[in-house]
Amino acid sequence: MSDRISALASAFGAFASVFLLLGSIDQYRSGASPLWVVAGSAILLVSGYALVRDVRRLRRRTS
Repeated sequence: MSDRISALASAFGAFASVFLLLGSIDQYRSGASPLWVVAGSAILLVSGYALVRDVRRLRRRTS
């Protein structure tokens, strides 16, 4: 049960990080530092990795 909750939390984190990346791209186009885009991309990659890890763990348990 906790693996399902962890995968669900990771999915929401990945979803939120997409909006964070889109916001950072918008800020960059408005003249902000390009480091915002780098930070948004890094957060998206980390949350995507966590989601993949949790889904793999969930599949391993159910098989």
